[in-house]
Amino acid sequence: MVRDERGVPLPPSHRRPAPRLDRERAWWAEGAVVAGVDEVGRGAWAGPVTYAAVVLPTDRRVYKLRDSKTLDPAAREHLARRLRGVAPGIGIGHASNREIDRLGMSLAMRLAARRAVEALPDRPDVLLLDGNWDFLADFPSHNERLIGGDARCASIAAASIVAKAARDSLMRHAEPRFPPYDFASNKGYPTPAHLASLDAQGPCELHRLSWRPVAAARWNATAPRLPLDEVTGVGSSAFG
Repeated sequence: MVRDERGVPLPPSHRRPAPRLDRERAWWAEGAVVAGVDEVGRGAWAGPVTYAAVVLPTDRRVYKLRDSKTLDPAAREHLARRLRGVAPGIGIGHASNREIDRLGMSLAMRLAARRAVEALPDRPDVLLLDGNWDFLADFPSHNERLIGGDARCASIAAASIVAKAARDSLMRHAEPRFPPYDFASNKGYPTPAHLASLDAQGPCELHRLSWRPVAAARWNATAPRLPLDEVTGVGSSAFG
């Protein structure tokens, strides 16, 4: 059974056919460098929002790409490794929980997305963006928005996989430093166990303090303290 990042089973409507390369091939025919861009972590209570930008190879097909939410962890990690081996360009960008608190989510997402694209080895001519919001409107590229792009477009699906694998690795790495919150399992998302730990322990250095459920929790003076940059490598491509 396929489940999302919170362990909730996905309905059959989420088990879609493989994303296609229609948009990429149209631009490749014109000699353009094309990158898919997608994010993970927007709905979490802790940790960064993470974007990936992926340039797929034009001379080979990467099979079994899907929206990362429909893949189990083993399949997702396998595909992320495969992409790192064959993709001519991968960039990863984070906006930390502190940046989210300071800037708000929309500006933090723009910041993380730009960091991801700027981490690519070559500047793309075309960006394929998941959703109906052009979060890179100020970037010097031609941007196409695709609603449901992570299920429809191979480059965006690849970006969703790379972003999810990178952020999951970050949260697993944080687990030993913040054991009460079980970040290795919930990745900072609002599971019942995470909420219970937050109520009992108060927020830690990775929590988004501007978010209402976190702000309402009691601050625990004994919670672990660690400079955030030491955990996230805030900036571009901490895992790339």
